[in-house]
Amino acid sequence: MDSKNFAIGVLSTTATILLVGVILVHSRSNEALADGMTATGGGYIVTVGNLTWNDEELVYVVDTSTDKMTVYRFDGNRRQIELVQGVDLAELKRASTPNDPQQPAQPKPRTRQP
Repeated sequence: MDSKNFAIGVLSTTATILLVGVILVHSRSNEALADGMTATGGGYIVTVGNLTWNDEELVYVVDTSTDKMTVYRFDGNRRQIELVQGVDLAELKRASTPNDPQQPAQPKPRTRQP
């Protein structure tokens, strides 16, 4: 066997292995991201989001039967889930509804009496 043919064989084998590696790297699917996913079940809505300035992921749980939302985050250092905030959505709805005392009350609709 000639050393020239041996070198060509080694280089061809190396090129084939590298080509297969490049194909495998580019054929893999992208990593799964959980941002913006929402799930519902029963009286609950669960969605995830993130804060860019702290680079942390948050889980929002909304209880539609009591109109309350609870926010949790995962602390990677302590490996625990922490309660961030609880919000009463019914109170927010009441606060966002304008109560104008100077607006006259709406008249009751007339109905025919038999």
